[in-house]
Amino acid sequence: MPPTLASLIQNSALKLTVRAGADRLDAPVRWAHASELTDPVPYMEGGEFLLVTATNLDAENPEAMRRYVRRLAGAGVVGLGFAVGVNYDDVPQALIDAAEETGLPLLEVPRRTPFLAIAKAVSSAIAADQYRAVTAGFEAQRELTKAALAGDGPGELLGRLAAHVDGWAALYDASGAVVAAAPEWAARRAARLTPDVERLRDRPAPASVVVGGTDDRVELQSLGTGRRVRGALAVGTGAALGTAERYAVHSAVALLTLTTARSRSLQSAEQRLGAAVLRMLLAGQPDHARAVAGDLYGGLLDAPFRLLIAEASGPATPAALGEAMDAAAFRTGEALLAVPEGERLVVLAADGGAAVAACTAFAEAQEAQEAHAARPSREPAPEEGQGKVVVGLSAPAGPIAVSAAYKQAEQALSVARRRGRALVEHEELATGSVLPLLADDAVRAFADGMLRALHEHDAKGRGDLVASLRAWLAHHGQWDAAAADLGVHRHTLRYRMRRVEEILGRSLDDPDVRMELWLALKATSSPLVPQTQVPQM
Repeated sequence: MPPTLASLIQNSALKLTVRAGADRLDAPVRWAHASELTDPVPYMEGGEFLLVTATNLDAENPEAMRRYVRRLAGAGVVGLGFAVGVNYDDVPQALIDAAEETGLPLLEVPRRTPFLAIAKAVSSAIAADQYRAVTAGFEAQRELTKAALAGDGPGELLGRLAAHVDGWAALYDASGAVVAAAPEWAARRAARLTPDVERLRDRPAPASVVVGGTDDRVELQSLGTGRRVRGALAVGTGAALGTAERYAVHSAVALLTLTTARSRSLQSAEQRLGAAVLRMLLAGQPDHARAVAGDLYGGLLDAPFRLLIAEASGPATPAALGEAMDAAAFRTGEALLAVPEGERLVVLAADGGAAVAACTAFAEAQEAQEAHAARPSREPAPEEGQGKVVVGLSAPAGPIAVSAAYKQAEQALSVARRRGRALVEHEELATGSVLPLLADDAVRAFADGMLRALHEHDAKGRGDLVASLRAWLAHHGQWDAAAADLGVHRHTLRYRMRRVEEILGRSLDDPDVRMELWLALKATSSPLVPQTQVPQM
């Protein structure tokens, strides 16, 4: 505890007597300072115990004393020490009344107690308090280091930190989700601070912010080095942190940074190992891949997994997606194999696991942002113009089928690019319609070229050949059904189909021709594909 006016009064060597403000003696004293200025306020910082002999004060003037004491109290002076037997035999009543009125503690200093003795007492008490704080901080550092080295996760470290600060502590990952908290009830309190953690994450590490609540004061500290934030630490207490508590928090930040942010060399080594495992799997060598993967990736190969390929457009990079999946895997203890491949990111993640769910959530967030951007009369979102990450996701696979899974992910990625989607799963291609695959510039160009002569014929008012061809193909060449659908006689329909053959120079008896014409009609009429305007001739 820092020195207070009460502790100075209890110092029998000083022999101080309380003359006013007896109910405010618990205020901490930052320093003891002597001044005979009529207005020492410009030289005060707050927290001082001011010592005077009233050499230049009209100490018996009530109005002058009221002004003097009010200015001292307003400047944060915690107490006034008046030396008797120098200029005044007793403390003037005007000063006592002014101190009582203002609530400023007034202590009588006997003549035999020099101001220097009071200053030394305050200085010694401050030094002793700082020594205790440093000692307690070092002890906390030792305990926290032992907890971090125990290898039992961050829970033990957070528990000891919470005990040291007499409050609670919580750890967040890079996405802002709560990883661990101590005591257990603190997890609910910490979860309400996720928006504050997300804002802190946008600032370069190290960074901190204080969040005031109704029941506590929470200090958020980012974890990481350089510009990359790996997580955050929240410490909740009933009051501002003292010196010893501050030492403990700083130690926890350093230790958690070391445990959550792996060194660049280790990351590079893991990426090289992951790349080697992926190459072996793609080469059809699952046994060799298992041997190389060891404990780091071995568990991933023991259950079905998904392979995804991500690439970005514009200034975006797949790194943000990789970090989101890595954070999700870290929270649940999943193994995750992520390998940068040029401008792409290739990932093996457990099927149905948190990492795949994080990928889906990332893609949904991008599409929601695009929908917001497409709305008229709106304020632009801050993330706009940063490009887009596109993902192709394979079906569940095992170690012997990684090559096939890679091809599936590439196919899904290609479709995602054509459709303008953030994420496409290969299973969608297998169970869905073939029509979305027609959303391609080359397909549209083929369709326009094949049907152009028919559109030009119809545009001149010479008949409805395109609609007649669509109806005839839709009814599998059945003349009566197609004619009834069009509302014409079947002989009229036969004439129109002969005109189609004459104009196109191709026979409708050829099944390949019928297939190509049907796909061309679907490509130009599908709601997924913008209609091409046919020029009027």
